[in-house]
Amino acid sequence: MYRTHTCGELNAKQIGQTVTLSGWAQTIRNKGKMIWVDLRDRYGITQLVFEEGKTNACVWENVKKIGREFVVQVSGKVIERYTKNPNLPTGEIEIQVETLTILNASDIPPFTIEDNTDGGEELRAKYRYLDLRRPVMQKNIYLRHRVTKLVRDYMDGQQFAEIETPYLIKSTPEGARDFVVPSRLHAGNFYALPQSPQTFKQLLMIGGYDRYFQIVKCFRDEDFRADRQPEFTQIDCEMSFVEQEDILQMFEGLMQFVIKEVTGKQLDKFPRIPFEKAMAIYGTDKPDLRFDLPITDLTEIIKGRNFNVFDSAEYIGGIIVPGQAEISRKIIDGLTDYVKTPQVGAKGMVYLKYNGDGSFKSSIDKFYSPEDWQKISSQIGMNSGDILFILSGNRTETLTALGRLRIHLAEHFALINENDFAPLWVTDFPLYEWDEEAQRYNAMHHPFTAPKAEDVGLFETNPAAMHANAYDMVLNGMEIGGGSIRIHDAEVQKKMFRTLNLAEDEINEKFGFIINAFKYGAPPHGGIAFGLDRIVAILAGTSYIRDVIAFPKNNAGRDLMLDSPSEISKEQLDELSLVIKKENSVEK
Repeated sequence: MYRTHTCGELNAKQIGQTVTLSGWAQTIRNKGKMIWVDLRDRYGITQLVFEEGKTNACVWENVKKIGREFVVQVSGKVIERYTKNPNLPTGEIEIQVETLTILNASDIPPFTIEDNTDGGEELRAKYRYLDLRRPVMQKNIYLRHRVTKLVRDYMDGQQFAEIETPYLIKSTPEGARDFVVPSRLHAGNFYALPQSPQTFKQLLMIGGYDRYFQIVKCFRDEDFRADRQPEFTQIDCEMSFVEQEDILQMFEGLMQFVIKEVTGKQLDKFPRIPFEKAMAIYGTDKPDLRFDLPITDLTEIIKGRNFNVFDSAEYIGGIIVPGQAEISRKIIDGLTDYVKTPQVGAKGMVYLKYNGDGSFKSSIDKFYSPEDWQKISSQIGMNSGDILFILSGNRTETLTALGRLRIHLAEHFALINENDFAPLWVTDFPLYEWDEEAQRYNAMHHPFTAPKAEDVGLFETNPAAMHANAYDMVLNGMEIGGGSIRIHDAEVQKKMFRTLNLAEDEINEKFGFIINAFKYGAPPHGGIAFGLDRIVAILAGTSYIRDVIAFPKNNAGRDLMLDSPSEISKEQLDELSLVIKKENSVEK
């Protein structure tokens, strides 16, 4: 028996008992006649104590051989700890070691296996198996396990069946780029890895499986960011004979259940905000509602004072920050520099201070009198002690910039309670978005999204005015799920494809299988897909989804531990009938 107990369960109740533990030596403190070792496993840390003259001579010699991350087994008596550690569940006791076995030696690790490690990101990625030993990483990975179990429990309780769908499918590049897989047996032909199981889950609805879900890997060959990976995990769901309200209630219940079970917090009913309203008030379709700071439309209020920047602007918007009128010019200049950065894209910013003494101070006072400011501040609900930040220009671009400024202001003025959960639904998205470069429409969600019933007649006349029967779930400023009611009529689906500028033969080649399936009694259906990685990251309190994935890729899409992607042999290339093009030459 390697252990009778784990390293995280012993306390004062076990004093006097003889126990056996196994784990990794995290730290060794050698004071000459006394040696202490912190023994770690996934459950916690227990302190071991060795004393020259009292500890068996063989054990005493062995303990002096131990280094960091050695795997050891010990047996001994649980005793009261002289200097207690209130920060450890085992901090009241220690083990007076009687026997010691070194199960495996270890080289000196390249970084400390502790939460506050000295290892940089690339080094930890190269030795990911060591990084995974850190308690914070183990906590995250076990949290992920718990969330997936809770999802399965809830879905099973709602009569959903977990059904697997294929990983080797047909390439239909209508969204991000596909990862493609060459076929050895069918030279010149390729599979694709699924960006989502979208068409398969719709086919399952046609097959009569009216409640489907799957916790599934998906793949997208796209640029990488902190919250994206080339392979990621979805909680993929679909239901038959449902309307939008049925979907919202079902999966609002899922998130309420998961968050309560993990955190103990009971969430109220999720607010619902139409897309246009979200953009107008928050400058984004995934607003963070843990703080206020709405955007105020100033366009008609503030024009007409001969300030050309405002008078020539399509849109003028501002954000009031309550109680911050006394901030320094240095802080204002820093905020102005921020809005000029490429990720925000504004050319400048105007500020208005409503001072505590009732006076006003602005960067454009030469154009506006105190009476002007008094009237404007009264119209927008600005109070004494507040400061207003104003951006202007193209409406869409300015709202987006204000949305980013809103988040930056909340972070700067510490307005976000990191322990809060603020979910919402965003609804009534446009069905299409115009691609200026390609001079064509793209589906804002995906081409199987149903239009609102009242907009079906606009396919040929005004597709830009059509709204999607679609919805996103947002949590703390991150989109964690998105879905829609699907098209289930073959003719409507064809109209959708035609508006996306797909020719008839292209429709048949790429999507003929689902068009044909619709002819055989497709039920009304809809669904949603959640980003499991993002949900777990929010619950774990980290901004990076790679912190909750056991073996993630880095920001360049590489696995530094496996050194992947990598070249393959000439023999493999020949088997696959592939030719690799290199600069100034062509090689097999």
